[in-house]
Amino acid sequence: MAEEAAIIARVLASPLDVDAAAWNALLAQQSHPTPFLRHEYLAALHESGSATPRTGWTPRFMTLWEGNTLVAACPLYLKNHSYGEYVFDWAWASAYEQHGVPYYPKAVVAVPFTPVPGARLLARDGGTRALLLQAVRQWCEQEGVSSVHMLFASGDDVQSGAEQDWMLRHTVQFHWKNAAPTLGTGVFSLPQAGEGPPASPGRGALAALGRPGGGSNHFTDFDHFLASLSQDKRKKIRQERRRVAEAGVRFRWSRGADISAADWDFFYRCYERTYLEHGNPPYLTRDFFARMAAHLPEAWLLFVAERDGRPIATSLIAIGASPSGGNGLKDQNLVAYGRYWGALERVDCLHFEACYYQPLQWCIDHGVQRFEGGAQGEHKMARALLPVQATSAHWLAHPAFADAVERFLEREGAGVEGYLQELQARSPFKTVA
Repeated sequence: MAEEAAIIARVLASPLDVDAAAWNALLAQQSHPTPFLRHEYLAALHESGSATPRTGWTPRFMTLWEGNTLVAACPLYLKNHSYGEYVFDWAWASAYEQHGVPYYPKAVVAVPFTPVPGARLLARDGGTRALLLQAVRQWCEQEGVSSVHMLFASGDDVQSGAEQDWMLRHTVQFHWKNAAPTLGTGVFSLPQAGEGPPASPGRGALAALGRPGGGSNHFTDFDHFLASLSQDKRKKIRQERRRVAEAGVRFRWSRGADISAADWDFFYRCYERTYLEHGNPPYLTRDFFARMAAHLPEAWLLFVAERDGRPIATSLIAIGASPSGGNGLKDQNLVAYGRYWGALERVDCLHFEACYYQPLQWCIDHGVQRFEGGAQGEHKMARALLPVQATSAHWLAHPAFADAVERFLEREGAGVEGYLQELQARSPFKTVA
C-alpha cells in the first residue's frame, strides 16, 4: 500500500511528452514487445498527422511515476469513430445510438491502424500493470468516456484485464512459423511463451490452433518448406510462383538504411494507389514513412517487383525482436510482420508472391522464426499461414450495455472457438506419422 501511494498518474496530451528512452526501456521489459509500440513509431504517427485529433485520434497517454521514474505507461486515444482499429464495434455504437446513449467519445489502448498483437500496457511488473489499467479506467470514468478497448493485447495485458473483470473478445489471425511440423496432426497446439493471450476464464488453455511444428528445426530453404505441405498446396504455390516468373517479374529487397529515398517514394505511390482503388485515402502519410526511414529504419524490409527494368509493385514488411531475443539479437530471434503492399500494374498472382512467398523465402533464408500475416483472410491458410487467436479486452461504463455485450461476447467466443477448430482440420501441412 505504501508503494502504491507513492505512484502518481499523469495523463499526457502527446507521445512527444514522454521521454523516448524511458518509454522504450519499459517496452523492452515486456514479454511481447513489437516495433509498433516503440516511441519512434508512435511519435511518427503523431508528428506526420496520421493519428491526431484531426483524424479522430486524440492522444491521452497514461503514465505512472514513482518520483521522477516512469514505471508504467500505455498509449491511450480518445476516438469519435471506430476506423483504423480492426476490432469491429459498429453494432455496439449503433445500439447505443438507438437507445439515445452516446457511444463516442470512447477510448482505445491501441496502436493506430496496426492490428498486430503485442504489449499494450508497459509496466515494470504485474502489480504496476494492474495499477496502470485501474488508472485508465478511473480517468475514463471521471471524463465520462463510454468505454475503453484494449486491442490486440499481449497475454500479460489480457490477464490483467481479466483479473479486473474486463470483457474479453477473441478474433482470428494467420501466422507462419519457421519450423517443420513434428506432431502427428501437422500442427502445434499451444503458443510459445508470450506469443498469445490466455483464454477467457473457465475456458481452459488457449487454442492457438495450427502453429506448425513442435520442435525448433527451421526450414533449410523454400523447397524444404514446400515439402512439408500437402501435395495440392505444394502444387498450387509452385503454379502461382511460376505465373509471376513467366510474366517477367523479378524481385529485389532492401533492409533498413539500405532502402533508398527513391524506393520509399515508389512504395508510397503503390501504397496510396491501393487505398484509393478501394475508395479511401490511406491512413498513413508519406511523412510518416519518411520519419520511419529517419528514426526507425531497422524495423523495415522492402520488396520491389520489377519487370523490364521498371518497378511495378512493392510490399513492406516490419521486422521486430521476438520475446526471447534479449540483447544482441540475431535474425533467428526476429519476427516479421506483413504490413503494406501496392501495385501499379496487374500481374496474375503478384499479390501472393509479393506479400507471402517473397517474405517467407526471406524469413527462411535469414532464419527468422515467425511471419505474422495479420488479420482476416482464410486464403492465407493455403500459403501455410495458420490460424491463431488474438484477444482484446473491453470495459463499458453503462451497466445494462455491459451486460448485453458480455452475453454477445459469450456467443461470439463460442463461434470463434468452433471456427478455429474447423480451420485446424484444414491444415495445409502433411500429416506426419
